[in-house]
Amino acid sequence: MVRCFVLYGGDGPEEPRKNVEPPKELNWDMWCGPAPMRPYNGDSGRGGGIHPRGFRSYLDYANGTLGDWGVHWLDQVRWITERKWPKTVYSTGGRPIKGKPILTKEHQTTDAPDHQVATYEFDDLTVTWEHRQFAGNPAEKTESVGCFFYGTKGTFHMGWQRGWTFYPLGKGGNEIHEEPQLHQPDGQNIKELWADFLNAIETNRRPISDIEEVLYSTAMSLLGMLSLKLGRSVRWDGEKEVCVADPEANKLLRREYRKPWVYPEA
Repeated sequence: MVRCFVLYGGDGPEEPRKNVEPPKELNWDMWCGPAPMRPYNGDSGRGGGIHPRGFRSYLDYANGTLGDWGVHWLDQVRWITERKWPKTVYSTGGRPIKGKPILTKEHQTTDAPDHQVATYEFDDLTVTWEHRQFAGNPAEKTESVGCFFYGTKGTFHMGWQRGWTFYPLGKGGNEIHEEPQLHQPDGQNIKELWADFLNAIETNRRPISDIEEVLYSTAMSLLGMLSLKLGRSVRWDGEKEVCVADPEANKLLRREYRKPWVYPEA
C-alpha cells in the first residue's frame, strides 16, 4: 500500500475577489484559450487570483491540488512500483472550510475542493491520495508532502525537501535516511531534467521523465477528479483509455472547446 499526501494549513473561509480588467500586456482571451472565459480577478495573493499561479484552484483551467501536486507524487508511486494504471478509482472531498464557490460579474472565488481523498486500486496494490488545505499537519514528523510506502520490512517515506527515510519493522532495526539532492537556483533540479532531455534526443533514448510515463501519471490525477465530479467510483481500461461500461464517465474525458478553438482529432 502507498499513501500520498499534501497537507498544508489554510486561511479559513475564502473571501471573494473582485473582478477587474486584465493588465494591458496580458491577452486574457488567449490566456483562457479553449477553456471558458472567466473574468480576470488579479494576481494570486490571498484569496487565489487566477493568474499567474492561482489557476490551479479553478476547475475551468486545472484540477485543483490533485492535478497540481498529484501528478508528481503519483508519478513517484508508478516509477517505484512499475505500475501503469489502476483498475478502479474512487474519490471524495469538498469545500467545508473555503465555502461554496462564487462566480458573478463582480466577484469570484476558486472552486476546487479544499480537501480530497482518492483511492486507486491495482491488481495487488492500493494507492491513496490525500490533500488538505486546512489544519496543518504537525503530528506527523515528516514534511507535509510525500508518499509512504508500506511494505513487509518497514515503511519508506519519499519526501521532497527533507529527503527520504526508511523506518524498519520491529525492534532493533536502524532507520536509513538520505538528504535531498536538490540543486540551485530552483531547488527542483529543472536544469538537470532539461539536460537529460537534450541528451536523450542526441543519443536516441528515452528521457528520465518520459512523455508516455507522464501520460499515465496525469491520467491518475484526472481520473481522481472525474470520480469526485461523478460522486462515485469508476473502472478504468488503461489499454483502451475508457471508463468501462460507463457512458456518463466517458463524457467527462473531454469537453467542448470555446470557439474558435477546435478539439483536436487524431
